[in-house]
Amino acid sequence: MWLEVKNISKRFDKNEVLKDISFSLEQGKTLAILGKSGCGKTTLLKIIAGIIPACEGDVFHQHKLITHLPLNKRNIIYLYQDALLFPHLNVFENIAFGLRARKLGEEEILQKANKLISELGLTGYENQNPQLLSGGQKQRVAFGRSLIVNPDCMLLDEPFSSLDFETRTTMQMFYKEMAEKFNITTVFVTHDLKEALIMGNHFAVMDSGRLTFYKDKSEFINSPETGVMQEKTFWDNINADKT
Repeated sequence: MWLEVKNISKRFDKNEVLKDISFSLEQGKTLAILGKSGCGKTTLLKIIAGIIPACEGDVFHQHKLITHLPLNKRNIIYLYQDALLFPHLNVFENIAFGLRARKLGEEEILQKANKLISELGLTGYENQNPQLLSGGQKQRVAFGRSLIVNPDCMLLDEPFSSLDFETRTTMQMFYKEMAEKFNITTVFVTHDLKEALIMGNHFAVMDSGRLTFYKDKSEFINSPETGVMQEKTFWDNINADKT
């Protein structure tokens, strides 16, 4: 397995936020974790990324223990809801930031950054101040800044929740295309049922710090805990009222 989480638990004082969380994920797949605010989703991502420590349990990458590695040694990218671009850098320099930090040569930086900018659909915006970009464009730049360093895994913390419906739909499709193109392994957390179904290859529900992992999409859809069937019943009733 590309990413394995084994028996992760986390407490803040006496508050148990995560309770014996375990799952595994193959390379290039996306695990969509559905859960309400405050259920522990963000805490789990931060532990996998190495931002905060677990109280118990371990994280493995390609069967190698990475639990005690610092954030900058894991090659795992954690993206917040906000793009958090560098306001003093233009689009090109935001995307190229990781390459400059690795002290690559200028010619290689230009080649890699411009190629990715084209793939992101941002050609013509290279010199743009990020504060002048739309919400969807900012997220593309944030993804570009992450993708250019070839991360082993990306952890997405409701990255589209602040976008309007049309832009959110566009960004969902855009990320799925990028994930397939770059063979990205992703843990995607959301409180939105439809988004979980769109984004995931594998599915789980988090509730009060416990994670329920489903063997396939069919089991996820038919489980009463996910709310899919209740949602379907609602829309069936709406359509029935129209006839």
